[in-house]
Formats: sequence, C-alpha cells, structure tokens
Amino acid sequence: MIKRKKTLYAFFTGAPIGCLGGLIGLGGAEFRLPVLVGLFQYPARQAISLNLAVSLITLLSSLIFRIPSAPFAQLLPLLPVILSLILGGMAGAYIGALYTKKLSEHILEKIILVLLLFIGLLFIGESFYPFVTGGLQAPFPVLLLIGLTFGIVIGMISSLLGVAGGELIIPTLILVFGADIKLAGTASILISLPTVIIGLSRHYANGAFEQKQELSELVLPMGIGSIIGSFIGGVLIFYVSGSLLKLILGIILIISAVKIFAKVRNKKVSTQNAR
Repeated sequence: MIKRKKTLYAFFTGAPIGCLGGLIGLGGAEFRLPVLVGLFQYPARQAISLNLAVSLITLLSSLIFRIPSAPFAQLLPLLPVILSLILGGMAGAYIGALYTKKLSEHILEKIILVLLLFIGLLFIGESFYPFVTGGLQAPFPVLLLIGLTFGIVIGMISSLLGVAGGELIIPTLILVFGADIKLAGTASILISLPTVIIGLSRHYANGAFEQKQELSELVLPMGIGSIIGSFIGGVLIFYVSGSLLKLILGIILIISAVKIFAKVRNKKVSTQNAR
C-alpha cells in the first residue's frame, strides 16, 4: 500500500471507528483490529501491537477530554479497587505479551477471533440487559483479591487483542464492585492506561516496532482520526439510543470478524496451494 494512500486510509478509518467508540464509551480498538488485519493486511501479531499503540493515543486524549468534568473526588472510595485492577492488569499485560511472542500466527488469529466474538456477544447482551447491580458483598481483602484476579485476566486479553480493555473493565466495575456507570467510564481509563503501557512496552521489547515508518504512516494518522471521531461520537451520544447502537455494533463486530478472518485464512490457504 502506497505511503500517502496508507496514511489517508488510516485517518479515514480511524475517524468512524473513534466515533463508534465515543458513542459507546470505549476506545474502539475492537473495531480497529479487523480493519488492521483485513484492510491493511497486517499479520495478527503486528496488528495487535499497532492496535495497542493507537489505543494509547486514544486513551490519553480521552483522559484529557474528561479531566475538566471528571468526578475524581467520587472515585476515592473506589481507589483500592482501582489500584488492585491496575496491578492485576499490568501483570496480565506482561504475561499476555509473552504469550503473544510464543504463539504461532495461526493460533493467535483463532484467539483473536474468539475474543472478538465474545466482545460482540457482550455488546448484544448488554443491549437487552444493561449492567445494573449492587455489587458483590464480601470482606474488603476478598474484594481486593477479586480485583487483582479480574485485572490479570483483563490485562492478558488487552495484550493479546491489542485493546485497552474498557469493554471488560466497565462491566467488571459495575457488576462486581457496584460502581456507577459514569464513574466506571472514568475509572476504566485510569485502569487501562498502565495496562496498555506495559503491554506496549513488552511488544516493543519483542521487536514489534522495528519498522518505524508504521508509527508515522499508520499509528499517528489513525490515532488523530480516532481522537476526532471520539469527540464527534461524544457529541452524537445525545441523539442515538445506546441500547440499539450496542445491538447493531455487536452484530457488525461478529459478522466483520468472521468474514475478515475467513478472508485472511482463505488467502493463506490459496498461497499454500499455489506453492
């Protein structure tokens, strides 16, 4: 793909994906991954690393946008839980990055497909049954241990899929710890940032960004597009039904994941048969 064309594609695909993320309160990484593999034809391992890099840009911008109105004082009671999720997430991201290095492209693609299907089903389920709960009733040390465990799992998934993990962190905060949905959104960014940074650093150590031009040709323009799109999505959120949107996006995610990965698989089979 020619450099200029690739940069334009990156920007113009990043913007609508960012808009979708802004509408549902996520970074949109779950929608970027099929695009990176399908449209840009990156191998799964490289697509994961690039997705993490764009996720970091999106998270930092989201945090900047939220700072003026973020209810940090209301987050203080949740601080121990947030810290336990951060610690678990960082450990999980480190482990996930190590496994990503060891897994073959074939196995990695299957894991990505399963995780994307799971997130799609999660969107669909939430569209019918929104997350509402009073949280688990357990002693404080047990809650911290639960937070650490969930953090490790989410961190591993984040590093394996190249996402920030908000689609899993927000339901965990609401269902397990009884957090308010608005607080959960801000807390999710605080939890995701260290997790993504650790995962990204491990992918970098594994040689993920040896081709530096990918950062300027794809990561930067796609990140800028995502920032603009997420801002537009945040404005449009007042005019779009959240439940209907999640249902549609869940279906789109499942269909696109299956079609794109099937296309990649068929292409590889054709290449092998041609040899």
